[in-house]
Amino acid sequence: MEYTNIIYEKAEGIGKITINRAEVMNALNADTVKELSHALNAAKRDNSVRVVILTGSGEKAFIAGADISEIKTSFAKGSMAAREEFSLPGQGLVTTIERLGKPVIAAVNGYTLGGGSEIIQACHLAIASENARFGQPEINLAFNPCWGGTVRLPRQIGKKKALEMILTGEMIDAHEAHRVGLINGVVPQSELMPTAEELAQKLADKSSEAVRLCLDAVLQGLEMSQRDALAREANLLGLAADTNDAMEGVNAFLEKRKPVFQNK
Repeated sequence: MEYTNIIYEKAEGIGKITINRAEVMNALNADTVKELSHALNAAKRDNSVRVVILTGSGEKAFIAGADISEIKTSFAKGSMAAREEFSLPGQGLVTTIERLGKPVIAAVNGYTLGGGSEIIQACHLAIASENARFGQPEINLAFNPCWGGTVRLPRQIGKKKALEMILTGEMIDAHEAHRVGLINGVVPQSELMPTAEELAQKLADKSSEAVRLCLDAVLQGLEMSQRDALAREANLLGLAADTNDAMEGVNAFLEKRKPVFQNK
């Protein structure tokens, strides 16, 4: 697939996807959603890619939400089913990020609104620049977040804070986003990509199979009862212990050396 709205690069086990629509604050139209989904699935299939960094071009916005003109067109359609379908590609994209099986790190370089905020909620880790702002402003247009924001945001930052953001449409700054647990850290703009790349390299050096199983344990466990999640955790340990990497990790620890993982 030829990309016109994103840039996809690979180096040293890290895939970097940049939404390249700075002229519209990296807003997501249907074509950009398709390109992002394609690039993410390509990274998922590529064994040389062990971690993905997702960011926006420029220094003003990560993703300023969905394309409002496309929303208007969708809402003008005659049937309820046709209107509901607007949310499906976005929900699919966000779920692809969450279930990629490889860590996705958001490098948040500015305004992160609507669908952009919902993408952050699906990323496994997120680092933001000091100028980043986060919000679910859909209420100001008289509709609800529809790419998973009403589902993931309360689970991540708590019901009351999530309802405050969703019902008022007001933004929070990067430090508040860090305080409530929406992101992992805040750095100056100049340090954003180096920090994200350093974190990505740390993860790329781990056993990719162990990382995948850890992601599975946490994400699946959140949707289960505690009893079932503990059983799933034990099952995944059995799968991990059966890999060459697990034996290499144990031997390296006992031999006081750095492990050399083969990702199998």
